[in-house]
Amino acid sequence: MTSPPPRVRVAAYVIRRHPSPALLVFDQPAFPEAGTQVPAGGVAPGEDPERAVLREVAEETGLRGARAVRRIAVDGRPHPETRQPRLTTYLLLDAPPDGPAEWEHGVQGDGGDAGMRFVCRFAPLPLASPLADAQGAHLRRVDPRWAAPGEAADRPDGVRPLS
Repeated sequence: MTSPPPRVRVAAYVIRRHPSPALLVFDQPAFPEAGTQVPAGGVAPGEDPERAVLREVAEETGLRGARAVRRIAVDGRPHPETRQPRLTTYLLLDAPPDGPAEWEHGVQGDGGDAGMRFVCRFAPLPLASPLADAQGAHLRRVDPRWAAPGEAADRPDGVRPLS
């Protein structure tokens, strides 16, 4: 029996550099068990990862004006609950230098997260605690000082570095 093809996804490390490095994260008040996350989501057929990550950041947080810098890693870890295969490309983005440090965003559109409310913020780096679904595991590839205490290190099972 063959397994289904992996769901192709992107995840964004959106960094605001001034006054000190901070990572764009969000929480979902209606689903606190989901934990603190970075913007992430599916890649449409024919969509390149850079376009997909900018779209996901805008959809989930309302942030516009970020700039994709580079791909960091491709992570082949399955979904933590369903164990369904997925392939997530992590990308580094520069945040626009202006704008709020915290805000709320209601997701528009017809996707699976439409209508959800996300509380967004730029969290100082290094993070005080790990992100949900080990999403912070590749921050050390951007800057080794940014790994959160207790964050799972990059694992050889399905992770390909890109730098």
